[in-house]
Formats: sequence, structure tokens, C-alpha cells
Amino acid sequence: MAEGDVVELTGPPFFEFGEKVRLKKHIRNDGTFPNREVGDILGRKGDEGYIQSIGTFLQQFYIYAVFIPETGITIGCKRRELESLDYDDSPEEIPGSPTNG
Repeated sequence: MAEGDVVELTGPPFFEFGEKVRLKKHIRNDGTFPNREVGDILGRKGDEGYIQSIGTFLQQFYIYAVFIPETGITIGCKRRELESLDYDDSPEEIPGSPTNG
């Protein structure tokens, strides 16, 4: 299934406020980050941070605002760009999943 076919908003967000996460890939400025050139790297693969807020994009995806203490910036990420450091990604450890409350 193509990413454009997925509607994440039919379920709860995968990550929680305050959850510690790690970037799975470099995150580049797509033009929405102020005072930086398009294409500049905002976060590097392996950077760790915390979910600061959760928004939506195109009524389809959750966007997680991740504060990276090492750089002092907050960047927007999709679920596929992050991995939890507080929970295992297996279904029984996913916050809000039927097997975890």
C-alpha cells in the first residue's frame, strides 16, 4: 500500500506526549522551517528527542513535533521517521493498543 493510501487519523497517534524517540533518517527542511534553506538538514539519523506536540497534515497523517535537546530545535516528523526509545515497537508495547490499555 502506498503512503498516500494510508490514513493514520482513523486511529490514535502512535507516539505520546513526552515520549523519547530517535530519528530513523536525516530530516531535511522542506521549506516549512523558518530561517533555513530548503534541503538543509534539521535532524540527523540517530538524534534523540521528545514528542512535544502532535498535529496533523492533509487530514491524513499525524505529525510529531520532536524537540532535539542537542540542537535546541523542534522539527516535524512522520511516524515512519521515528522510533520509540520508551517502548518496544511490537504491538503489545504500543501505547493505546488493545493489549496495552
